[in-house]
Amino acid sequence: MQDTSRCILHPQPETDGFRTLAVPVYRASTIVFPDAATFAARGDLAPDGYTYGLHGTPTTRMLERSLSDLHSGVWTFLTPSGQAAVVLAMLAVLSAGDTVLIADTVYPPVRQFADLDLVRMGVTVRYFDPLSPEDVARQIDTRTRLVWCESPGSNTMEVMDLPTITAIAHQHGALVGCDNTWATALHFKPLRHGVDFVAEALTKFHGGHADLLMGALTLRDEALILPLRNLIGRLGSGVSPDDAALVLRGMETMPLRLAHASAVALRLATRLAGHPVVHRVLHPALPGSPGHDVWLRDFTGSSPLFSVEFTPEATPHLDAALDGLQTFAIGASWGGTRSLLAPQPITGTRTARPWLGAAQILRFSIGLEAEDDLTRDIDLLLDKLTAASADVRGAKHHRSAQLT
Repeated sequence: MQDTSRCILHPQPETDGFRTLAVPVYRASTIVFPDAATFAARGDLAPDGYTYGLHGTPTTRMLERSLSDLHSGVWTFLTPSGQAAVVLAMLAVLSAGDTVLIADTVYPPVRQFADLDLVRMGVTVRYFDPLSPEDVARQIDTRTRLVWCESPGSNTMEVMDLPTITAIAHQHGALVGCDNTWATALHFKPLRHGVDFVAEALTKFHGGHADLLMGALTLRDEALILPLRNLIGRLGSGVSPDDAALVLRGMETMPLRLAHASAVALRLATRLAGHPVVHRVLHPALPGSPGHDVWLRDFTGSSPLFSVEFTPEATPHLDAALDGLQTFAIGASWGGTRSLLAPQPITGTRTARPWLGAAQILRFSIGLEAEDDLTRDIDLLLDKLTAASADVRGAKHHRSAQLT
């Protein structure tokens, strides 16, 4: 063999006896076959077979199986993001003439996809009150193919009665999907409550370090594997094995990170709930938060993500009050080591369950910083809002005095 060929045709080392605790990264586009007949029959391989790098390598298979085991599912597909997982689930089962029922508190990009793209495809989109299984029963009909849930709801944290909703949907022949990113399989397992698809953004707690994007779709029924596998192949949707290895590494510490950050978050949320400029704290583990009783019944733990609604006097000054914080960063996403604050507009995004609260709330994602440092930042924020609220009340009192 000439040297040019030797630079390309590498000798294969013996791998027997080589066991490592580290996750091996298998990068590949082309998969080679032992003979032409095997290559010709590659379409007949089981879902875990290897045909092309886009459709999986040993690294991505390891992550898929780990997630399936956590959820007691039959198969997991990896997607480029959590949003992609939801979109792929909907595209796999919905056709022109079908109806999809979607929780009114769904992640806003999912709502945009439904309103712009599903409608354009001829799918009827309806929204239901996430706290009312009766609303699902009222709206569901023979054309309903899918009921899509998100529990807790995006930003406002409503916890849904998934066992009741899935029972209603299945009685009418509809499938049920649920975004489970907030809880992860460590704190809630939707498939055990009858859900057919579980979507999660692995970007958040699984990756855990704000350095990758990935999603996952885990299935309860083997009959759903082939339609999704074929659709993902037609769309050319794949993930990087390097990113999959990072997710697997993140999962090794996820239970510890989630437990610590969730405990700190609950203490901070409880502390916030008693402050005069706070109207209410939206945290499923706190009494009074919408769906708290269902959370107590179905979930085994909480999450470090919660939201705060401030008083009418304080809310207009929220953006300015965020300036100068030392520990919290301002940014989208959540679930990483860094604590984040995200002002979120709510009005105008709900149709089935009108939002009667403040036009803007503040979403907290608690990370791994020292609790005292986080408390100091929160106290600074509250002090600023208190001062601004006092100015508003003073101005109102002054105007009232002038009128009298």
